[in-house]
Amino acid sequence: MGEDVRSMTQRHLGTVVAGASIAVTVGAVLVAVTLPGDTSGASPRDPAYGHAGYEHVRYGQGSAQGSAAGGDGAPPPGVVEPPPPRIADGSGTDPLTDDEIRHARALALSADPREAGEGVRGAPGPQPLSVDLAEVPPEEAGAAAPPRRAQVSSYDYRRDAYVTTTVDLASDRVVRTDTQRGVQPPPSRQEAVEAARLLIGDRRLGEGLRSDYRDATGRELTDPAQLTVTGFVYRVDAENPGPARLGACGRHRCVRLFSRVRNGPWIDTRWFVVDLSARSVSRLD
Repeated sequence: MGEDVRSMTQRHLGTVVAGASIAVTVGAVLVAVTLPGDTSGASPRDPAYGHAGYEHVRYGQGSAQGSAAGGDGAPPPGVVEPPPPRIADGSGTDPLTDDEIRHARALALSADPREAGEGVRGAPGPQPLSVDLAEVPPEEAGAAAPPRRAQVSSYDYRRDAYVTTTVDLASDRVVRTDTQRGVQPPPSRQEAVEAARLLIGDRRLGEGLRSDYRDATGRELTDPAQLTVTGFVYRVDAENPGPARLGACGRHRCVRLFSRVRNGPWIDTRWFVVDLSARSVSRLD
Protein backbone atom coordinates (compact mmCIF):
# COMPACT_ATOMS: atom_id res chain seq x y z
CA MET A 1 0.00 0.00 0.00
CA GLY A 2 0.99 3.64 -0.12
CA GLU A 3 2.64 5.60 -2.90
CA ASP A 4 6.08 6.86 -3.74
CA VAL A 5 7.04 10.31 -2.69
CA ARG A 6 6.52 12.44 -5.79
CA SER A 7 8.52 15.44 -4.74
CA MET A 8 10.70 16.65 -1.94
CA THR A 9 11.53 20.14 -0.76
CA GLN A 10 15.22 20.80 -0.66
CA ARG A 11 16.25 22.35 2.65
CA HIS A 12 19.01 24.89 2.85
CA LEU A 13 21.02 23.68 5.85
CA GLY A 14 23.81 26.21 5.93
CA THR A 15 24.69 29.66 4.77
CA VAL A 16 28.26 30.56 3.96
CA VAL A 17 29.23 34.14 4.43
CA ALA A 18 32.51 35.06 2.82
CA GLY A 19 34.55 38.25 2.62
CA ALA A 20 37.87 39.17 1.13
CA SER A 21 39.78 37.58 3.98
CA ILE A 22 37.10 35.49 5.76
CA ALA A 23 36.24 31.89 4.98
CA VAL A 24 33.74 29.82 6.90
CA THR A 25 33.80 26.09 6.54
CA VAL A 26 30.82 23.95 7.31
CA GLY A 27 31.99 20.43 8.15
CA ALA A 28 30.27 17.17 7.53
CA VAL A 29 26.70 17.40 8.78
CA LEU A 30 24.25 14.63 9.43
CA VAL A 31 20.78 15.92 10.11
CA ALA A 32 17.63 13.91 10.70
CA VAL A 33 14.54 15.75 9.48
CA THR A 34 10.89 14.74 9.60
CA LEU A 35 8.67 16.38 7.01
CA PRO A 36 4.90 16.16 6.64
CA GLY A 37 4.11 13.59 3.97
CA ASP A 38 1.97 14.12 0.92
CA THR A 39 -1.21 12.45 2.12
CA SER A 40 -3.38 13.55 -0.78
CA GLY A 41 -3.68 10.01 -2.09
CA ALA A 42 -2.70 7.78 0.83
CA SER A 43 -4.21 6.85 4.15
CA PRO A 44 -2.36 7.66 7.42
CA ARG A 45 -2.68 3.93 8.17
CA ASP A 46 -0.70 3.11 5.00
CA PRO A 47 2.53 1.21 5.85
CA ALA A 48 4.43 3.88 3.90
CA TYR A 49 3.64 6.25 6.73
CA GLY A 50 4.42 6.34 10.42
CA HIS A 51 1.79 6.40 13.17
CA ALA A 52 1.15 10.11 12.67
CA GLY A 53 1.12 9.97 8.87
CA TYR A 54 4.59 11.46 8.34
CA GLU A 55 7.36 10.47 5.99
CA HIS A 56 10.82 10.07 7.46
CA VAL A 57 13.55 11.85 5.51
CA ARG A 58 17.28 11.87 6.26
CA TYR A 59 19.85 14.13 4.69
CA GLY A 60 23.29 12.66 4.06
CA GLN A 61 26.70 14.22 4.60
CA GLY A 62 27.50 17.46 2.88
CA SER A 63 29.99 20.32 3.11
CA ALA A 64 30.21 23.86 1.86
CA GLN A 65 33.41 25.86 1.46
CA GLY A 66 33.24 29.64 1.33
CA SER A 67 35.79 31.58 -0.71
CA ALA A 68 36.67 35.13 -1.40
CA ALA A 69 34.09 35.09 -4.15
CA GLY A 70 31.47 33.63 -1.80
CA GLY A 71 29.10 30.71 -2.43
CA ASP A 72 26.46 28.49 -0.90
CA GLY A 73 26.74 24.77 -0.33
CA ALA A 74 23.48 22.82 -0.78
CA PRO A 75 22.99 19.43 0.87
CA PRO A 76 22.60 16.35 -1.31
CA PRO A 77 19.10 15.16 -2.11
CA GLY A 78 17.14 13.64 0.78
CA VAL A 79 16.79 9.89 1.07
CA VAL A 80 13.46 8.43 2.16
CA GLU A 81 13.89 5.82 4.87
CA PRO A 82 11.30 3.24 5.93
CA PRO A 83 9.08 4.51 8.77
CA PRO A 84 9.39 3.05 12.26
CA PRO A 85 7.66 -0.34 12.41
CA ARG A 86 4.02 -0.22 13.51
CA ILE A 87 2.28 -2.99 15.36
CA ALA A 88 1.03 -5.45 12.75
CA ASP A 89 -2.67 -5.96 12.41
CA GLY A 90 -3.96 -9.36 13.39
CA SER A 91 -5.41 -11.85 10.93
CA GLY A 92 -8.14 -14.44 10.92
CA THR A 93 -9.37 -15.13 14.44
CA ASP A 94 -6.27 -13.71 16.16
CA PRO A 95 -7.09 -11.47 19.14
CA LEU A 96 -7.36 -7.79 18.30
CA THR A 97 -4.09 -5.89 18.59
CA ASP A 98 -3.81 -2.66 20.58
CA ASP A 99 -3.66 -0.73 17.30
CA GLU A 100 -6.84 -2.41 16.06
CA ILE A 101 -8.67 -1.68 19.32
CA ARG A 102 -7.76 2.02 19.18
CA HIS A 103 -8.68 2.22 15.50
CA ALA A 104 -12.00 0.41 16.02
CA ARG A 105 -12.97 2.86 18.78
CA ALA A 106 -12.11 5.81 16.54
CA LEU A 107 -14.23 4.40 13.72
CA ALA A 108 -17.16 3.74 16.06
CA LEU A 109 -16.97 7.29 17.39
CA SER A 110 -17.18 8.63 13.84
CA ALA A 111 -20.53 6.83 13.49
CA ASP A 112 -21.78 8.16 16.83
CA PRO A 113 -20.23 11.66 17.17
CA ARG A 114 -19.20 12.94 20.59
CA GLU A 115 -22.00 15.46 20.73
CA ALA A 116 -24.50 12.61 20.31
CA GLY A 117 -23.54 10.80 23.52
CA GLU A 118 -22.39 11.24 27.10
CA GLY A 119 -20.07 9.31 29.41
CA VAL A 120 -20.53 8.30 33.03
CA ARG A 121 -19.10 11.60 34.32
CA GLY A 122 -20.86 13.77 31.74
CA ALA A 123 -17.98 13.99 29.27
CA PRO A 124 -18.89 14.16 25.55
CA GLY A 125 -19.10 10.79 23.84
CA PRO A 126 -20.59 7.48 25.03
CA GLN A 127 -18.87 5.57 27.84
CA PRO A 128 -16.49 2.92 26.38
CA LEU A 129 -17.17 -0.62 27.58
CA SER A 130 -15.37 -3.18 25.42
CA VAL A 131 -13.94 -3.95 21.98
CA ASP A 132 -14.18 -7.56 20.80
CA LEU A 133 -13.50 -9.48 17.62
CA ALA A 134 -16.82 -9.84 15.82
CA GLU A 135 -18.04 -13.28 14.81
CA VAL A 136 -17.71 -14.17 11.15
CA PRO A 137 -21.13 -14.81 9.53
CA PRO A 138 -21.64 -18.40 8.28
CA GLU A 139 -21.70 -17.27 4.65
CA GLU A 140 -18.19 -15.79 5.03
CA ALA A 141 -16.67 -18.45 7.28
CA GLY A 142 -15.29 -20.48 4.38
CA ALA A 143 -13.53 -17.57 2.70
CA ALA A 144 -9.75 -17.75 2.34
CA ALA A 145 -9.43 -14.38 4.08
CA PRO A 146 -12.73 -13.58 5.84
CA PRO A 147 -13.32 -9.92 6.75
CA ARG A 148 -11.80 -8.93 10.08
CA ARG A 149 -14.34 -6.92 12.04
CA ALA A 150 -14.55 -5.55 15.57
CA GLN A 151 -17.59 -4.96 17.76
CA VAL A 152 -17.32 -1.81 19.87
CA SER A 153 -19.65 -1.60 22.89
CA SER A 154 -20.47 1.57 24.81
CA TYR A 155 -23.17 3.06 27.03
CA ASP A 156 -24.71 6.43 26.24
CA TYR A 157 -25.80 8.07 29.49
CA ARG A 158 -27.59 10.85 27.64
CA ARG A 159 -30.07 8.39 26.12
CA ASP A 160 -29.64 5.54 28.65
CA ALA A 161 -28.86 3.26 25.73
CA TYR A 162 -26.48 0.40 25.05
CA VAL A 163 -24.71 0.99 21.73
CA THR A 164 -22.86 -1.65 19.71
CA THR A 165 -21.02 -0.64 16.56
CA THR A 166 -19.49 -3.17 14.16
CA VAL A 167 -16.57 -1.90 12.08
CA ASP A 168 -14.59 -3.46 9.23
CA LEU A 169 -10.93 -2.99 10.09
CA ALA A 170 -9.64 -3.57 6.56
CA SER A 171 -11.90 -1.07 4.78
CA ASP A 172 -12.19 1.42 7.69
CA ARG A 173 -15.96 1.19 7.32
CA VAL A 174 -18.76 1.15 9.88
CA VAL A 175 -20.86 -1.91 9.04
CA ARG A 176 -23.77 -1.24 11.39
CA THR A 177 -24.75 0.39 14.67
CA ASP A 178 -27.36 -1.06 17.05
CA THR A 179 -28.93 0.89 19.91
CA GLN A 180 -30.89 -0.87 22.67
CA ARG A 181 -32.59 0.42 25.80
CA GLY A 182 -33.09 -1.70 28.88
CA VAL A 183 -29.98 -3.78 28.12
CA GLN A 184 -27.37 -3.58 30.88
CA PRO A 185 -23.99 -5.23 30.20
CA PRO A 186 -21.47 -5.57 33.05
CA PRO A 187 -20.08 -2.20 34.16
CA SER A 188 -16.60 -1.15 33.16
CA ARG A 189 -13.87 -0.40 35.69
CA GLN A 190 -14.41 3.35 35.15
CA GLU A 191 -18.10 2.96 35.98
CA ALA A 192 -17.36 0.97 39.14
CA VAL A 193 -14.89 3.66 40.24
CA GLU A 194 -17.48 6.37 39.61
CA ALA A 195 -20.07 4.43 41.64
CA ALA A 196 -17.57 4.26 44.52
CA ARG A 197 -16.96 8.00 44.19
CA LEU A 198 -20.68 8.72 44.54
CA LEU A 199 -21.01 6.39 47.54
CA ILE A 200 -17.99 7.91 49.31
CA GLY A 201 -19.36 11.40 48.70
CA ASP A 202 -22.87 10.69 50.01
CA ARG A 203 -23.04 12.46 53.38
CA ARG A 204 -25.50 10.03 54.96
CA LEU A 205 -25.20 6.66 53.20
CA GLY A 206 -21.45 6.89 52.72
CA GLU A 207 -20.74 7.36 56.42
CA GLY A 208 -20.57 3.61 57.15
CA LEU A 209 -18.01 3.05 54.38
CA ARG A 210 -15.91 6.00 55.50
CA SER A 211 -16.06 4.85 59.14
CA ASP A 212 -15.05 1.26 58.28
CA TYR A 213 -12.13 2.54 56.23
CA ARG A 214 -11.02 4.79 59.09
CA ASP A 215 -11.16 1.87 61.54
CA ALA A 216 -9.16 -0.36 59.16
CA THR A 217 -6.44 2.12 58.22
CA GLY A 218 -6.49 5.05 60.62
CA ARG A 219 -6.91 7.37 57.63
CA GLU A 220 -9.82 9.22 56.05
CA LEU A 221 -11.42 7.85 52.89
CA THR A 222 -11.73 10.64 50.34
CA ASP A 223 -11.02 9.05 46.96
CA PRO A 224 -12.03 5.79 45.22
CA ALA A 225 -8.36 5.20 44.38
CA GLN A 226 -7.96 4.18 48.04
CA LEU A 227 -10.21 1.16 47.36
CA THR A 228 -10.31 -1.82 45.04
CA VAL A 229 -13.86 -2.09 43.71
CA THR A 230 -15.77 -4.46 41.44
CA GLY A 231 -19.15 -3.48 40.03
CA PHE A 232 -22.21 -5.60 39.25
CA VAL A 233 -25.37 -4.56 37.44
CA TYR A 234 -28.49 -4.19 39.57
CA ARG A 235 -31.91 -4.17 37.95
CA VAL A 236 -35.52 -4.36 39.09
CA ASP A 237 -37.87 -6.54 37.05
CA ALA A 238 -40.37 -9.36 37.42
CA GLU A 239 -37.61 -11.80 38.39
CA ASN A 240 -35.92 -9.38 40.79
CA PRO A 241 -38.49 -7.19 42.53
CA GLY A 242 -36.99 -4.31 44.46
CA PRO A 243 -38.02 -1.22 46.39
CA ALA A 244 -40.09 1.35 44.52
CA ARG A 245 -37.34 3.98 44.78
CA LEU A 246 -35.12 1.70 42.64
CA GLY A 247 -37.82 0.93 40.08
CA ALA A 248 -35.88 2.73 37.33
CA CYS A 249 -32.91 0.34 37.64
CA GLY A 250 -32.84 -1.62 34.41
CA ARG A 251 -33.83 1.39 32.39
CA HIS A 252 -31.15 3.30 34.32
CA ARG A 253 -27.56 2.12 34.77
CA CYS A 254 -27.47 0.85 38.39
CA VAL A 255 -24.49 -0.77 40.09
CA ARG A 256 -23.72 -2.65 43.32
CA LEU A 257 -20.16 -2.81 44.61
CA PHE A 258 -17.79 -5.28 46.20
CA SER A 259 -15.19 -3.13 47.96
CA ARG A 260 -11.97 -3.62 49.86
CA VAL A 261 -9.21 -1.46 51.21
CA ARG A 262 -6.41 -1.42 48.66
CA ASN A 263 -4.09 -4.26 49.75
CA GLY A 264 -6.28 -4.65 52.83
CA PRO A 265 -9.53 -6.09 54.21
CA TRP A 266 -12.96 -6.20 52.59
CA ILE A 267 -15.63 -3.64 53.46
CA ASP A 268 -19.24 -4.75 52.95
CA THR A 269 -20.94 -2.38 50.48
CA ARG A 270 -23.31 -4.95 48.95
CA TRP A 271 -26.37 -3.27 50.44
CA PHE A 272 -25.93 -0.07 48.48
CA VAL A 273 -27.15 0.60 44.94
CA VAL A 274 -25.69 3.46 42.93
CA ASP A 275 -27.85 4.76 40.08
CA LEU A 276 -25.21 6.12 37.70
CA SER A 277 -27.84 7.57 35.38
CA ALA A 278 -29.47 9.63 38.15
CA ARG A 279 -26.20 9.94 40.13
CA SER A 280 -27.93 8.88 43.35
CA VAL A 281 -27.29 6.32 46.11
CA SER A 282 -29.87 4.08 47.82
CA ARG A 283 -29.74 1.31 50.41
CA LEU A 284 -31.41 -2.08 50.10
CA ASP A 285 -33.38 -2.63 53.33
